Amino acid sequence: MRKYWKRNYTIMVIMAVVVVVVALFLAQKEEVLAAPQTLIASFPTYLEVRRALQEIVAEDNGGFGFNMWATIVDRNGVVKLVTASGDRTGDQWPGSRLISAQKANTANAFSLPGFALSTANLFTATQPGGSLFGLQVSNPINTDVAYGGDASDYGTENDPMIDGKIGGVNVFGGGLALYNANGTLIGGIGVSGDSSCADHNIAWRLRHRLNLDNVPAGVGSAPENAAPNGNDNIVYDIVDGVSASGWGHPECSDSATQIAGNVHFFSPTGPGR
Repeated sequence: MRKYWKRNYTIMVIMAVVVVVVALFLAQKEEVLAAPQTLIASFPTYLEVRRALQEIVAEDNGGFGFNMWATIVDRNGVVKLVTASGDRTGDQWPGSRLISAQKANTANAFSLPGFALSTANLFTATQPGGSLFGLQVSNPINTDVAYGGDASDYGTENDPMIDGKIGGVNVFGGGLALYNANGTLIGGIGVSGDSSCADHNIAWRLRHRLNLDNVPAGVGSAPENAAPNGNDNIVYDIVDGVSASGWGHPECSDSATQIAGNVHFFSPTGPGR
């Protein structure tokens, strides 16, 4: 009887250990499975972005004053929103719809939680002989997402790019990473439809208006009190074809350059600004 009891006791101990091990495994599994939920983010609405874009386009951005496209992607590169400042698809360059999406994808794809790179920052490094030459062809566009659907829906709340992974890489001004009020990197925004320099200024103002510009650091310079660790502003330091920093972008106009140099005062980046 005692031998029988000892055997049952041993079995019970083994079963208890197994239960504990399984419970710990499941807890770890639940923790791992829960991780992707951190990618779920709150984005501005279609109307919020469109109205802000229209207001900004009406300002002097150093370009032609053309209407613009704007696209937002999440951290996974999925298109969340596509809009335009004009009333009809043809009121802005039709080809810039896709370019705006490329810019959003690029800024998101090559920014990190602690360091942002704008599409403008990538220009010099991706030229022949540059440290990132070839980056432009590293992430091809998803043509099914880019050209699918009814053209009459382009730029509307039902734009066929929405919920698709667009892909693509663009290396001139107009694409910026999005950091929410908590400083969390949630995706990217891209605008297109004017000169690349004006595109950058418009994207910068739009991101600031949406309070998604809490940038932690970057290669762009700024007054120390505005961005002590730098930011992702466009860099104009190309002289005789050479960028002093390696992150330079060509100038488009004196006014666009001046506006970019003053953005720290009217549209500063950084947590709580």
